Amino acid sequence: MSSPNLSRKLSLVFSAVFTFSTLNASAATTLQDVQQLVNQGQYSNARKQIERLLENETLKPEHHQLKFEAERMRRIEMEFTLQRNELLTSIQRYIPDATEEDVDAWDKAGLLESKVIDGERRFFGKTAYNLVHISDTAAARTADYRRFTDKAPLYEIHPHHREIIGADEPVRRRIRVSYSLSVDPDAVPAGETVRAWLPFPKPIEGRQENVSLLASSPSQYVMAPEAQPQRTIYFEKQAEAGKPVEFAVSYEFDSIAKFTQINPELVTVVKPTEALVPYLQERAPHIQFTPSLRTLSDRIVGDETNPYRIAQKLFAYVDSIPWAGAREYSTIRNISQYAAEAGHADCGQQTLLLITLLRMNGIPARWESGWEFSPTSFDTMHDWGEFYLPSYGWMPMDVTHGKLAGKTASETWFYLGGIDAYRLIFNSDYSQPFYPAKEHFRSETVDSQRGEVEWRGGNLYFDQWDYSLEWEVVDQG
Repeated sequence: MSSPNLSRKLSLVFSAVFTFSTLNASAATTLQDVQQLVNQGQYSNARKQIERLLENETLKPEHHQLKFEAERMRRIEMEFTLQRNELLTSIQRYIPDATEEDVDAWDKAGLLESKVIDGERRFFGKTAYNLVHISDTAAARTADYRRFTDKAPLYEIHPHHREIIGADEPVRRRIRVSYSLSVDPDAVPAGETVRAWLPFPKPIEGRQENVSLLASSPSQYVMAPEAQPQRTIYFEKQAEAGKPVEFAVSYEFDSIAKFTQINPELVTVVKPTEALVPYLQERAPHIQFTPSLRTLSDRIVGDETNPYRIAQKLFAYVDSIPWAGAREYSTIRNISQYAAEAGHADCGQQTLLLITLLRMNGIPARWESGWEFSPTSFDTMHDWGEFYLPSYGWMPMDVTHGKLAGKTASETWFYLGGIDAYRLIFNSDYSQPFYPAKEHFRSETVDSQRGEVEWRGGNLYFDQWDYSLEWEVVDQG
């Protein structure tokens, strides 16, 4: 029989082990608990939990993610700014004769994106703008408003597409870009060092070549390696009281069009080699083979087995999702799932959904992004991707341009295997580290098209700085 002292010692040991196990279990679950509160819109409660957990040193490994949950809520609140009684006035900017009854009907139809935050329903700041993009009925009631894609020449069949299809040699455009980023006066205390990463083009054989830096301000910089998946040029500059902190870079590059005539009868099933496996896998949080996406994939693909025809079916489906102005990507937990469920999606959201569906069906797919231009004055940040087929290799795909109303199959499916010569590529992957490394949260956690800025005191979000891109074609090639 054990002595009372021995029993007491064993009890203390078991208690300590239990406490240690409980703390470890807590460390594994508390972040998920906070995320659940955020997902449920219980922001005040989530913030209290975050403050409490940040005081717990045993949870220090989770502190960074807990702090980002607080930042995520702040960013969401910046995006969901409209109350129900403000919607009509906002919508009447585009549809002057809209009524409260119309708003109720659009809301009932699920066309007005909203969130309930601490019991209050708030609407996305771009709700009115997006309404006329995702509803043909609403768009028909605008006076002279044009949808985003109506302003972009290459979203319809264009002589440039036919030039590429019929060319014997690669079609090139040499493009000059001047890019600047300006931090608001006094956003950073005087004397502090501002660190800025401006996106910079990646040399990619056969797609983007002869990249040449023309000038930069400041003159001293750190250029990320050519192989960096998200390439940047890095600067430092001291803040001065009452003055903006400005950075600028100019460069030229050759943008090269690509078009591949694909014969479905020559396409075979992909063999998952070591080089291709990463582009066939899930990659949380934004590429996950969720049960609902598997069901969607089965419905789209049916009994088709040819990889190219499967790609066509998936491409056509994602193309059918209406384009709309996007929430900041850092506020969305799973972008491909969001794109499948929201009833609308922008270019990056469409691309991540298509990448997910392609991988789910054994077709390697990957990300690409930067800016797009046009034969006229149109330009915008843009995301697209690449997919792989045996015998053909890696080929571009742009599901936001989607199927064109062409006279031939080559014209109709141009953007599934082809790309125009008005592209600027910064990124060959998403959510990748910068060089040199960023210390604080990124403003854009997925893409890299505008730049990133921080100082010793933290990240500078998009509301604290502005950017400008000017471009011109200097050689038609």
